[in-house]
Amino acid sequence: MIHRLKFGFVFIVSLLVGSAAFSQPSGGPYGPQPQTYQIPKDAAHVYYIAPDGRADASGATLAEPTTLTSAIAKAVTGDALILRGGTYRTGGLQLNQGIIIQPYADEKPVLKGTLVADKWEAQGNGLWRTSWSTLFPMKPQDWWRRSREGRKTPLWLFNNDMVFIDGKPLKAVGWDGAVDVNSYLVDYDKGQIYIGADPTHHLVEITAHDSAVVRVTGEVHGKSSDHKGYTLRGLTFTQYAYRALEIEGKEPEGPADPATFGKDVVGTTLEDVTISYCSRVAGYFRGDKLVIRNSLIRTVAPRVFISSIRPTCCWRRTSSRAPTARRRSVATTPRR
Repeated sequence: MIHRLKFGFVFIVSLLVGSAAFSQPSGGPYGPQPQTYQIPKDAAHVYYIAPDGRADASGATLAEPTTLTSAIAKAVTGDALILRGGTYRTGGLQLNQGIIIQPYADEKPVLKGTLVADKWEAQGNGLWRTSWSTLFPMKPQDWWRRSREGRKTPLWLFNNDMVFIDGKPLKAVGWDGAVDVNSYLVDYDKGQIYIGADPTHHLVEITAHDSAVVRVTGEVHGKSSDHKGYTLRGLTFTQYAYRALEIEGKEPEGPADPATFGKDVVGTTLEDVTISYCSRVAGYFRGDKLVIRNSLIRTVAPRVFISSIRPTCCWRRTSSRAPTARRRSVATTPRR
């Protein structure tokens, strides 16, 4: 089944095992492939973007790059957004146009949902504390019952915040006495985060965005949706609290005619994309003609991904066996 369906099921499996050290199946290559990207010749407009670009720059040339936020606000169907290499600490981006977003040549743009935490105060108990304004507490999911789950699944496991030291994710704990060099504690009432490792001379990153890019179906930036999916190539999305990508779309409530769904956004393509270290969700992908090719999905804990995949077209089957899935694959176990 996995080899017959080049995506759909393959993508779900990647979500579940992508972070483990399993041997790859035969028939590769798999995952992102080294590329040198050309500027799309048929692009109506090209916007050049850099981590240090200016929001008021036109982005029309490499010499005057703009920001990703500004370019997305201006771009319309058929435009291409060309990202220079480097780290983009951004999120909450919304678009509703069929645009292309890709690197410049062979450069490596990385979109991060964290910000650097560099103001720490040593505590008398051996911990370090910082104030943090963008926190992501979550209520327990419907299956949680205190009488059954209270001792083995504490409520703080449902929260979506993450802390990284030198790129390594720390483990969330529920009280000060459990904090060590590999863990952190969030005090939501006071907006403070505690760690047990001395942050001096280390890069400490804390989640500040709960999404990277959401493809909405309504109006945004003064534009109505064109119902066309975007194309993402050669990008890395990492360290987002909740999900990196989402494509909005109507979902059935109970039995429904499949032909009436998947039309809100059609033709989304992800090529050579990496999604890693998102708190719970790599992405919600809805719509017909969805293509996910040579992409790597991995996370801190295999159980935390939730994927809504509607592969109604473009299955790329090598067998006549009909696909059996138009369903959601949901992992509801909280992260540990």
